[in-house]
Amino acid sequence: MIRYTLQCERSHGFDGWFRSSGDFDLQAEAGLLSCPLCGSVAIEKGLMAPAVRTAEKVAESTPVTAERAELPNSGDVALLGDKEQRLRAMIRALRDEVTKNAENVGPRFAEVARRMHEGEIEKGSVYGKASPEEIKSLAEDGIDFHPLPVLPDEGN
Repeated sequence: MIRYTLQCERSHGFDGWFRSSGDFDLQAEAGLLSCPLCGSVAIEKGLMAPAVRTAEKVAESTPVTAERAELPNSGDVALLGDKEQRLRAMIRALRDEVTKNAENVGPRFAEVARRMHEGEIEKGSVYGKASPEEIKSLAEDGIDFHPLPVLPDEGN
């Protein structure tokens, strides 16, 4: 995995993780990336300093257990320290909270979000699926939405 420092057109900075630089390019071109602060889909790579791990930092990483070593090879892998494991738990909790308390409108997300924005239906918490074109259109029209975080192991 590659971690990029990203920046939207309004200069909001945030991080993103990608399998390769090509994955970033494809997602950015398709409008699949959005700023967590303003929802802008005009995202670029920011300035970054290379990450250098020392032997001391490597020793502090969480060890791979025998149970994890038996998992099928899924490509890129990482060792997560305590800080990253806590972040992962918070992301999972956020997703669980949203899906527990919001209505899943499935592929109708863009339509429902637009109708709420225009006052045709009562505003509420919903989540669902949207195509890159729908995401770009919602953002261009100033409709406030946020990507629902997904952890890589949730698809396995």
